Amino acid sequence: MEASKVQRPEFQRLADTRVRSRLRKQLLDWFTESARDLPWRRDPTPYKVWVSEIMCQQTQIATVIPYFERFIEKYPDESALAQSDEAELMRLWEGLGYYRRARSLRAAAQVIVEEHQGQFPLAFDAVLALPGIGRYTAGAILSISQNQRLPILEGNTIRVFSRWIGMRDPVDEKATQDVLWQLSETMLLATKPSQVSREIGPAAFNQAAMELGALVCTPRQPKCLLCPVAKQCEAYRMGWQEEIPIKLGKTKYESRTEYAALLQDASKRWLVRQLPEGVRFAGMWDFPKAGPPQANSVQHFERWLSSELGGHVRLGDVNHTMKHAVTKYRITLQVHLADWKPEQDSLPKGNPLPTGWKYCTAAQLSKLPMSTTGRRLLKRVTARAD
Repeated sequence: MEASKVQRPEFQRLADTRVRSRLRKQLLDWFTESARDLPWRRDPTPYKVWVSEIMCQQTQIATVIPYFERFIEKYPDESALAQSDEAELMRLWEGLGYYRRARSLRAAAQVIVEEHQGQFPLAFDAVLALPGIGRYTAGAILSISQNQRLPILEGNTIRVFSRWIGMRDPVDEKATQDVLWQLSETMLLATKPSQVSREIGPAAFNQAAMELGALVCTPRQPKCLLCPVAKQCEAYRMGWQEEIPIKLGKTKYESRTEYAALLQDASKRWLVRQLPEGVRFAGMWDFPKAGPPQANSVQHFERWLSSELGGHVRLGDVNHTMKHAVTKYRITLQVHLADWKPEQDSLPKGNPLPTGWKYCTAAQLSKLPMSTTGRRLLKRVTARAD
């Protein structure tokens, strides 16, 4: 969108082409000198940029890098990913969290193979139609890999752009989002990809804006004295950098208690189950575990597990506790040793376990995709056995 079409007062300074050009040059000069050496930047194909963008959603880049390198080695292109075994994919993804992202990658790869002859599409609407890809991700993939003039807006650039223009309206309101999308587009050179180099075009600018947010224009205590565009920043000029961006509603975290059982058979194998669809970490394997509403107390958990398995489960005292966080929950996990007496007459002959449950050795579990807490529990019980 042309700057003249943006009527918001926050754009008053950036409506000047010369101001935008100065800011853009200062940012890109800084990016040339300060950009991190990231594996997907060395060879920014659409496939590699796509995988990196999905992995980096809600995950620190330092955490992502080794996962990305293992992923590309295992699945070097769309066809390999489309043919992947889901259990192997989930095991490779284990530890990154938000496992729906991995399933969406695989589903999108299958669409690419079936509808695009195995080649990542280069039209915005076609990319947007892929599973798990929204406006930001589609724009990031095509701008970074193809230098297409597409704006982006995510956590880092929301913060950067809001501070540049001194945005005092909550950034989680649609009207504010619309303004920031307009700013993102206005800052891009109004030329075709073939007419501008990657070093000064959308590929560089979009990455530079994100990099500035990650390294300098941080959520707390931004490094304004080191910022290459501080003189162009309204928030810095007014002393608002600690206040912006403003959010209408902050996440309210809820505390909850969940329960887990450590149960072994005569061969010292551990009882685990594959988590069903509709629950957290679906498709992964875990020790018997439940929380509200299935288990609101340890007695309730004992009854729930007895009902799931058949027969009677008896829980011992708390063996240990673990704390972890998932989305808006702050969870305390109480882990109990347990005994189980199955009702043999009501279960399949020779196999006392219902569908989805099985006994596994620690070595077998090491090869299965497990939930984060399941893997932590496995490491703990294995260490104790040693």
